[in-house]
Amino acid sequence: MTANTSKLRFFSSVLFFFFLVVLPVCAAEKKVSATDAAKELDADMSWNPLSQELTFTVGDHTAQCRVGQPLILFDYHNAVITQSPQMGANAQPELPVALFTQLENFFKQFSTGAFFRVGAILIDPGHGGKDPGTIGSYIEDGKTIPVYEKNIALTVSRSLYDMLQETYPDKKILLTRSDDTYPSLEERVEMANKVKLKKNEAILYISIHANASPFNTKPYGFEVWYLPPDYRRDLIDKNTASKEIVHILNSMLEEEFSTESILIAKNISDGLEAQIGKESKNRGLKEKEWFVVRNAKMPSVLIELGFVTNPEEAKRLNTPSYLQKCAQGIYNGLTAFITRFESP
Repeated sequence: MTANTSKLRFFSSVLFFFFLVVLPVCAAEKKVSATDAAKELDADMSWNPLSQELTFTVGDHTAQCRVGQPLILFDYHNAVITQSPQMGANAQPELPVALFTQLENFFKQFSTGAFFRVGAILIDPGHGGKDPGTIGSYIEDGKTIPVYEKNIALTVSRSLYDMLQETYPDKKILLTRSDDTYPSLEERVEMANKVKLKKNEAILYISIHANASPFNTKPYGFEVWYLPPDYRRDLIDKNTASKEIVHILNSMLEEEFSTESILIAKNISDGLEAQIGKESKNRGLKEKEWFVVRNAKMPSVLIELGFVTNPEEAKRLNTPSYLQKCAQGIYNGLTAFITRFESP
């Protein structure tokens, strides 16, 4: 395991500990709704309003308790005295924090440890619809052939989507657009930030574009961009804890996301180099505060596949086989990162 990967695990473990252990204990005077408890435990929950019985199930293990009774039954045979569940003001069962902690400790003993995984990948084909993006052209058989960034981005994104879906049927593989439509920048970011994840899951944001140099047709090659590490976003809900603690947690999470973004960018750059490096030029990794990158609350990168203003590269970017190689390069880079990220 690399030092960076160890660092990611450390930061994620600290956040996991803080939100799931420290905060509930500090708020011992409060109760937890049964629904929220099930989400925190990553458990299936059944509620029988007639018998007033709650059942939580994780894998092959169950825990049962009943409203008003100070007893919890683990795996149908081990009874333990506890604080009893109560009905809340909204006629839904609630658990005392002490009971929630007992449930958490019970299920935790069967866990093989914190397992970090990529739960979702959001692919964002740049531009679309009324916004063609950059426009280039080349001449073939005496005709001028236009090349549109929005088409390049969509073709590569669709291919990447298909490959990732086949490889990772257990992950959410998403597109901000699947046809020639135009989601606004705000809508793209909102779509990313609203993806539902399970505990210990991460989402990756991959934005795909083509480049342009309006006043010089010579530049060509691909680039992968990420958010400058010193840029700070609001990643933690300010109402979660005190201002000082929120600031510390926010800095820790930002550092984690920055490190992951750089690793993703490097892997994708290497993947593209292997696929199209002989035809194009690797212009390296770059930093910039792109809108979608700085507003997506997750590891995120932006890929520039080439310059449509360079006639030779514009022709390559208008060739299906070349775009398939671009998609393959991005795919190879992502799978390499995911394998490293999810390794124990």
